[in-house]
Amino acid sequence: MATERFTKDHEWIRLDGGIATVGITDHAQTQLGDVVFVELPDVGRKVAQSEAVAVVESVKAASDVFSPIAGEVTEVNGDLTGQPALVNEDAEGKAWFFKIKVADAAELDALMDRAAYEAFVKESS
Repeated sequence: MATERFTKDHEWIRLDGGIATVGITDHAQTQLGDVVFVELPDVGRKVAQSEAVAVVESVKAASDVFSPIAGEVTEVNGDLTGQPALVNEDAEGKAWFFKIKVADAAELDALMDRAAYEAFVKESS
């Protein structure tokens, strides 16, 4: 079973073995509105926890996407380059941004589970 966690910056991460998949939450895409452009990191890039690694641009604003944990980017979702609207359609599924080889799985412990994230969203709205 994959471990799923969330950040206060509205990224989700799912750890499956030593590789984690990262994207933005459904709440984030709702706040952004229609996504028109996604800039993805380069494969092989080493990233620190909380480092800005991608950009999502909507009709309203451009926002950085931060890496929830440290590691090395192993894959990016090329579908988003040609179809950025996928983020609006399936933010927590098909519209993942990148996969990362996890440097320290213990960093996940500082992140929220779904119930804590939903409570955080409720409190901040």
